[in-house]
Amino acid sequence: MLAADCVKARLPLGRYYRLSYNGFALLHIGVVWWLGRQWLVGAPPLGIPPVASLIGDGVTVLGIVVIAIALLGYDRGRFLGTTQIRSPEDDADEELKTAGLLRYVRHPLYSGVFLVLWGHAQTEFSLATAVWGSIYLLIGAMYEERRLADRYGEAYAAYRERVPAFIPWRGRARPD
Repeated sequence: MLAADCVKARLPLGRYYRLSYNGFALLHIGVVWWLGRQWLVGAPPLGIPPVASLIGDGVTVLGIVVIAIALLGYDRGRFLGTTQIRSPEDDADEELKTAGLLRYVRHPLYSGVFLVLWGHAQTEFSLATAVWGSIYLLIGAMYEERRLADRYGEAYAAYRERVPAFIPWRGRARPD
């Protein structure tokens, strides 16, 4: 909800909005993770066979790789919020990006996080984290989709028709 333009307009953070948003998100994730650790301390393994555990570890590593590659496709200064602090006038809308992993899925960062969450789900704590983290990501993607549709209009609608949200089941999207 903090990413919604109506919320952004009401918060007096100006050019520090994106950096503050990221800080709040990290704090929120940290608090939720800490509370989960307190409630599920000493959570036993789920009895997953060793080979399945190795596959899960591989999926986790794949997720980290997907996240790292996805970040290469974004302006990291704009993503973190440092660009907006240095150049407030540079906060104008950028064009819709559809290159790199964005040719396969609309939300490659989310795809990578899903892989990390579910690859690591080998204890009660990590399974609960995967479930709640996935719900959080799905709700966040819903808000992000609306924001992107409002911002990019028909261009985003066409992109959305060609490219799946999280799982690259259609292969590479053809360029516009």
